[in-house]
Amino acid sequence: MRACGEEIIKRFPRLDVLLHNAGVFMKDRILTVDGFETTFAVNHLAPFLLTHLLDGLLRRSAPARIVTVSSITHVNCPWDPGNLQGEKRYDGRHAYSLSKLANVLFTAEVAQRLLGAGITATCLHPGVVATKLLRAGFGSMSAASTERGAETSVYLAFAPEVEGVTGKYFMNQREAEPSPLARDAAIRAQLWELSERYTGIVPE
Repeated sequence: MRACGEEIIKRFPRLDVLLHNAGVFMKDRILTVDGFETTFAVNHLAPFLLTHLLDGLLRRSAPARIVTVSSITHVNCPWDPGNLQGEKRYDGRHAYSLSKLANVLFTAEVAQRLLGAGITATCLHPGVVATKLLRAGFGSMSAASTERGAETSVYLAFAPEVEGVTGKYFMNQREAEPSPLARDAAIRAQLWELSERYTGIVPE
């Protein structure tokens, strides 16, 4: 992610939209080379770190938008800071849901931290989309095309009617109600502090 951030800064003089879409579903608990559980690392720590690395470029490009693809699976996921990486117990679906909850918590928190900077942050549920991730985690089921699944992401990235909207969760191009945990400032701050520690970010 650090190499990616450096490359973006080197190649582009401005960044209008940072869209976090990459994600994985892991049935087994596998650690990355950095020692993190893969689902948590790819789905949450990677976008968290990349956003930090591109903070200066986003500020210089304001107005700018940060859009993060979450999932409706986050809604009923409990918060256990002692098991964020499956340290005590691991289940692939729970790990995925937890990473998607982290996306929502991150969005709400970064939106607050960027108030007044001209940068908005939103997140979304793309719907049930026919992807390799869906097949890996949830098997064969009726699903929308990838084009359909991208519609809300594109909407949040470009639609003039959501200019200035920040800290919100969307479904089908409409604002929706996220997990109540997203409104818990203490939980958001706890995840933020842990994410800084994991990624080696020194708080300013």
